[in-house]
Amino acid sequence: MKPEKVYACYSKDKDVRLSSSSGAVFSSLAEYVLNKNGIIYGVAMSEDCYSAEFIAVTDRSELIKLRGSKYLQAKVGDTFKKVKVELQAGKIVLFTGTGCQVNGLRRFLGKDYDNLICMDVICHGAPSPTLWREYAQYQEKKSGGKLKGINFRCKDESWTDFGMKEVLENIPEDSVKKFYISKDKDPYMQMFLRDYCLRPSCYECVAKREKLSDLTVADFWGINDVAPEMNDGLGTSLVLIRTQKGKEIFNYISCKMKLKEVTYEAGVKGNPAEYKSCARPSQRDTFFDDMHTMSFEELEGKYGAPIKYSLKTRAKRKVKKIIKNMLRVIGGGQRVIQNMDYSLCFVFDCTREELN
Repeated sequence: MKPEKVYACYSKDKDVRLSSSSGAVFSSLAEYVLNKNGIIYGVAMSEDCYSAEFIAVTDRSELIKLRGSKYLQAKVGDTFKKVKVELQAGKIVLFTGTGCQVNGLRRFLGKDYDNLICMDVICHGAPSPTLWREYAQYQEKKSGGKLKGINFRCKDESWTDFGMKEVLENIPEDSVKKFYISKDKDPYMQMFLRDYCLRPSCYECVAKREKLSDLTVADFWGINDVAPEMNDGLGTSLVLIRTQKGKEIFNYISCKMKLKEVTYEAGVKGNPAEYKSCARPSQRDTFFDDMHTMSFEELEGKYGAPIKYSLKTRAKRKVKKIIKNMLRVIGGGQRVIQNMDYSLCFVFDCTREELN
């Protein structure tokens, strides 16, 4: 069943947007709930950064914990029970998670609640929490510090060519270091993007056939082919409105966002995970056998090798980065950035012999 409405959008609050994975729609929705003295349930990293877990937030200062993607399976614990207690007490509750988590909550509750808002994210699949813990400990050992913060979708370099930013402290005592690793080079991200480390159910996701959320959000991949004027390089969200409740709430918060309505087909063209499960790799079972017997370094060598790009692609990215940095210093220049890929393709096609 297709959604009622589909939008490309992003928050007008640049600072909030920069701390979000894409267009910061979640933050606008969370503000709406907090203004009504409601409570938000979402996923945050644990204090030791070894796992992800659902937490409840009732204060704006805590929203930062829920912003951004967490690419590992989160612990639900007794969250469903807590949500039910809050709903029965008359509190407005916003529950955010994957499609299967939203569907699980709905079935646990057994009835509709007018004061419940459910928002899911288009999900590629849930990676193994055991693999993440091994990766985190491996990074700590390699750097000699303790992980204190993780940004799975750091946009410092680019919204589309994102990377992992890791914050470590005590290297040595009282010092702090920040590391940025491109998604193309980070072994954990490569194992995730190659679908090796997902749950068995993710390869046949039933939640993709039945959506019980009020709204669905995702990165608007392919935005330049649909609404290039909505891409300024800082992240654009895809929003699918699934219920009348979702429509009414989104209309209320839309004044805080720039948006454009698009067709469902155009919106999901770059997001096939909205309706299709990823294919199960032939190495999936072998990967998990190896994960329990190999060190992470050995696992990285076998399954997490960086993507190798051609000289042409690497040179194109380098020039694009230089031009973008120059435009940011000058100010503005977003229209130029939007068309940069097409111009650079022409330039590098013309100089192919020199690059080779």
